[in-house]
Amino acid sequence: MRDVGNIYHSRREERPGYMSRPDQGLRSAAVEQRRSGNRPAEMNIAVIVERDDSGESLIRELQRQRAGVRHIWPLPAQLPLQYDAIFCTLSSDLPQRIPWVPGEPSSALILVDDGKEPLNLDLIHNCASHGMLHYPATSRMIQSVLMLARESFQYERRLRGRIEKLDESLRTMRLVERAKALLVRLKNISEEDAYSFLRKQAMEKRVTIGAVAATVIDSYELLS
Repeated sequence: MRDVGNIYHSRREERPGYMSRPDQGLRSAAVEQRRSGNRPAEMNIAVIVERDDSGESLIRELQRQRAGVRHIWPLPAQLPLQYDAIFCTLSSDLPQRIPWVPGEPSSALILVDDGKEPLNLDLIHNCASHGMLHYPATSRMIQSVLMLARESFQYERRLRGRIEKLDESLRTMRLVERAKALLVRLKNISEEDAYSFLRKQAMEKRVTIGAVAATVIDSYELLS
């Protein structure tokens, strides 16, 4: 006589599409992960718009995207700095309210056009925003403009980081060349020996060659 438990177990395994409770849980988690995979990571977003029907719709949609949303109204004298993204109503004096230096934004800026005034392209250009949202805005429009604005902002930030590294490398090269010239003249050695001296000092003192070059230059200027 076959064991009843084994019969039940074998029938359960043979049933097409059957999944145990743990498997069902894993599948549900995977489905939920795929559904949320297209959403932006949780962000802090400032929404500086009038809280009418369109403004409420914008806020609700951003909250559905797992964003921390803070509504600010009326338009402040300066845009806040501590947010990942800012949705801000387009106004004639908005460029004067943007606190950061042009080309070095602190947040992704998305202009919101309520459609009440004629579109001013010069004003939009002067705001140097990362995106623009026109009312009435659909859920798809809001998600798209937020994603594109954040990607544009992050791309700009990566470029600025590379430019800063290049600038630092150029400054170091100039310091090293100047220090080499001083050593060649003062010690009557070749450029290759001068560079080897700077490099050896940097390795012994565990500092950059640029720092050693700067010390050589400062010492010469102090003594002279």
